[in-house]
Amino acid sequence: MTDHLKPDNAIPEPNDRQHRGIKSYVLRAGRMTAAQERGLKEIWPKWGLTREAGRQNLTRLFGRDAPRVVEIGFGMGQSLVEQAERHPETDFIGIEVHAPGVGKLLDEADKRGLTNLRVYREDALAVLAECLPEASIDTVQLFFPDPWPKKKHHKRRIVQLPFIELVRSRLKPGGIFHMATDWQAYAEHMAEAMAEAPGFANTAPAETAPYVDRPEFRPLTKFESRGERLGHGVWDLIYQRAE
Repeated sequence: MTDHLKPDNAIPEPNDRQHRGIKSYVLRAGRMTAAQERGLKEIWPKWGLTREAGRQNLTRLFGRDAPRVVEIGFGMGQSLVEQAERHPETDFIGIEVHAPGVGKLLDEADKRGLTNLRVYREDALAVLAECLPEASIDTVQLFFPDPWPKKKHHKRRIVQLPFIELVRSRLKPGGIFHMATDWQAYAEHMAEAMAEAPGFANTAPAETAPYVDRPEFRPLTKFESRGERLGHGVWDLIYQRAE
């Protein structure tokens, strides 16, 4: 096993058997806190989703028909939990491969009494392709993905044309694809890739294009706040799927 989990834990390992190819992430080993262990052991059976369950009926899953947001790579989950708490009228699905982040998110969501949040611990590409219906999502969020800064690793960046097309197919017409990064070179790569991809329109005003100012609905994370104090830039890109 890659992470520090006991074999009898209910949460599954990311399943790569049927979805091989270049991975945009590396699984890291590490010990977990009591809160993270609690999230994985006690809360996962309630809010966790598995790839093996196949294509989801999202209306049945949440018990209602509401706006839906998918966040890919939520890290430790701070931003996603805050969004779910601020917007109880919206349903959120988080996708993350690292067990400590999944455990932390689940523990925090339970403590806040959230019911509008579900979680996958899987490869995001597999979840998009196999678990989420076409034209079913209002917003896809990709905040601070691994920039893979070395040129020889650029092929590992998640923002590539096949991924963009997969995102487009899962968004409703008029749906939003929102990305953010603190690496300028990756921001430029994102903008170039989106310019090549069909079916999207950049929403940035002419004076800041292709970037937008950080929208208020994207919570400022501790990581981002620390970066701002150190003078690091952050670039947000928001695209809309064509009708």
